[in-house]
Amino acid sequence: MARLVATLASTHHPFYFKATTSAPEHQMPQAPEWKRKVEAYRETLASTAPDILVMIGSDHFHQIFLDNYPQFLIGKAARYDATFYNEEREFGIPKYAFEGDEDMSRFLHQSLLAQDFDFAFSNELKIDHSIVCPIITLRPQNDLPIVPIYTNIFAPPLPSPRRFFDLGRAIRKAIEDYPSDKRIAAIGTGHLSLELGGPRQFMETGPDPAFDQQAIEWLRTGDIEAILASVTHESLECSGNATHGFLNFVLMLGVAGPVGADYVDYLDLFHTMEAYFTWHPKEAAQ
Repeated sequence: MARLVATLASTHHPFYFKATTSAPEHQMPQAPEWKRKVEAYRETLASTAPDILVMIGSDHFHQIFLDNYPQFLIGKAARYDATFYNEEREFGIPKYAFEGDEDMSRFLHQSLLAQDFDFAFSNELKIDHSIVCPIITLRPQNDLPIVPIYTNIFAPPLPSPRRFFDLGRAIRKAIEDYPSDKRIAAIGTGHLSLELGGPRQFMETGPDPAFDQQAIEWLRTGDIEAILASVTHESLECSGNATHGFLNFVLMLGVAGPVGADYVDYLDLFHTMEAYFTWHPKEAAQ
């Protein structure tokens, strides 16, 4: 059976590539520290030598719209084009193409259906920065096949925090049941407190620093009971109109255990808190 060798969860700031590759005189003051932190985080994946990446993200209304927005979707293609025009124009993200793993996508889809998650699927999925950004930060050589999974964190009504956590547990089971000797890493991205287009977008910190610190502590300790007792769609909205991206962190905690993280780092970037978590299964460290 396949082996889950690492679970990673991070934010997916679309300006990382531009901020750290521009001429030094044009870089933001935090760029060198940001790059150092990302490169240290990258090693937590590289050290596990994965063969396939299961990537969890969310489409930012690039390909999926309010007229037909699935709660959960899996890509089943042999190849995925990536990066939309506005992401090139606004963020400076390069065009990408990713190799898919059709066999693993088919298996995971069937396994998740058997576990009572009614996934939509796409054979023509185009990938946006929720998955492109972690490739840039974690696997810039882009040499591994991916299985992309999209969740709905934008278009109410949303699944509950408990449903996101349970989906993480189901993804973990599907990975470990996959009949292969492949080494699998699961990588998911979301947000801490975040405001997009609202009055709190460009504060000196994220819109809710208290939530950010509490969320980091929950994930550091793997305290899913505290998360499920405290986090609701309404409480996330109070922390910023895009804070529902935290639900993807809840999902990744489900994939991981839930257990405390082996690696935690974060960086305050004046309008948002960047955060990086890695869980290494004990058997993968032996």
